[in-house]
Amino acid sequence: MEPWEFGRTVRRWRDRVAPEAVGVPVGRRRRASGLRREELAALAGISADYLTRLEQGRATTPSAQVVESLSRALRLPDGERDLLYRLAGHSAPGPDVVPSRIAPSVHRLLDRLSHTPVVVHDAGWTLVLANAPYDALMGETTAWRGLERNAVWRNVARLPTRVVHTPREQAEHEARLVADLRVTASRYPADRNLRRLIAELSAGSPRFAELWDAQAPPPLAEPSRHKTIDHPAVGPITLDCDTLVVALDDLRITVYTAEPGTEDAERLALAVVLGTQSMAR
Repeated sequence: MEPWEFGRTVRRWRDRVAPEAVGVPVGRRRRASGLRREELAALAGISADYLTRLEQGRATTPSAQVVESLSRALRLPDGERDLLYRLAGHSAPGPDVVPSRIAPSVHRLLDRLSHTPVVVHDAGWTLVLANAPYDALMGETTAWRGLERNAVWRNVARLPTRVVHTPREQAEHEARLVADLRVTASRYPADRNLRRLIAELSAGSPRFAELWDAQAPPPLAEPSRHKTIDHPAVGPITLDCDTLVVALDDLRITVYTAEPGTEDAERLALAVVLGTQSMAR
């Protein structure tokens, strides 16, 4: 196949995607029936300049991660996703690779939570998707790259966060994440990217290495279903935090909610409004 076929295919599929079907607001004066280039780039987490070069055939070797991100943003069915991988010169991920695909049915579920903070991680705790309310609550994730997108790393490296933990809660949270990553590694022993992630975590964090090498990790208390977020504009918000596992796709969907009618619910609504307005400017 010609190398420019990848970009031409992405352009053709971009033109057929209705913006409202992927959560992109549509103005009255809109002329394009499909997604604009900058809209698809934002959904996929890549630069508009790089997408332009891909579509024009000036960039012809996108990584598997870029292909997956574009497939997810375009909401491609399995057959078209596999074709896009082949056009990029990759094999579609098999069952021995940690999946990061969000099935159309799961996308529809997430669409129904479009006003609720939601974040999706794969089985290795690498960020797959964060919706606008989540970014408004927790801070923007769009600029995160590499290890920054991994929740295990963000915790063991103690990167800045709005979540308030006591030292004990933080230590237990880190231990739970590492224990879950250990289970994932046992399920996907052939995944080279996962092995590389674990090697990078071990080399970069003594705390991770300590937890990973522990022969008999101590039993941990059940995690709290409540989290307090110290939001810079509205102050502390205590929310229910529930992580749902999509068994077939091995994804972790974390949802943040507040009981209606409470002060926390009012603060959450205000944080989402302020944050999404700021990101839209």
